[in-house]
Amino acid sequence: MTPQEFYTRLEEAGFPLSPKQKEQFDTYFKLLINWNTKINLTAITEENEVYLKHFYDSIAPILQGFLSNEPIKLLDIGAGAGFPSLPMKIIFPDLEVTIIDSLNKRITFLNLLAEELKLDKVAFFHGRAEDFGQNKTFRAQFDVVTARAVARMQVLSELTIPFLKVGGKLIALKAQAADQELEEAKMALSLLFGKVIDNHHYQLPNGDSRYITVVEKKKETANKFPRKAGLPNKKPL
Repeated sequence: MTPQEFYTRLEEAGFPLSPKQKEQFDTYFKLLINWNTKINLTAITEENEVYLKHFYDSIAPILQGFLSNEPIKLLDIGAGAGFPSLPMKIIFPDLEVTIIDSLNKRITFLNLLAEELKLDKVAFFHGRAEDFGQNKTFRAQFDVVTARAVARMQVLSELTIPFLKVGGKLIALKAQAADQELEEAKMALSLLFGKVIDNHHYQLPNGDSRYITVVEKKKETANKFPRKAGLPNKKPL
């Protein structure tokens, strides 16, 4: 997907990009490739592939109708180089985006990226989701939590749901069918008061299958969740 094809697809979907937004995506690509020589941000480095498999893939919640341009508080867990939240932020500037990532070098990159792209209402924090999930400044504070290829739903639910307000939604971007994952995650979702409200299949322009699983938080999470760092992965609920 060339940058021009990316712009055309967005325009056809009802999201024409301004010259500023096009420049932001171009700068994003250049910084990503430049910094990838210093720290491992992505294995995908060819321009057309980045536009398809990072930028276009990341904005699926917008294109599939799960997000609108409102000043909602969105948390992105394990975003790495800023995916999926920062491409969505470029298109929907009203989003208030927070990213938590466990590698400080990536946080350094994200701070520079936000400065270069002139993004406002963004904040980046270094640390583990399990620790931040027990912090009252972050716990139950977000309308939406996004996660792209972070963990299986059994683990992901514990890492994300505690951050949501009651009625808030986890939007999980997956490359594979989530049916089996959701079956395994039934106990975790029950304990965390999360209810699956959508499991949506779509395709990238190249034909690759993708899925968006949306989980709504129905009640306040018990204080014991999330458990200590590492436990959700070692001993899933």
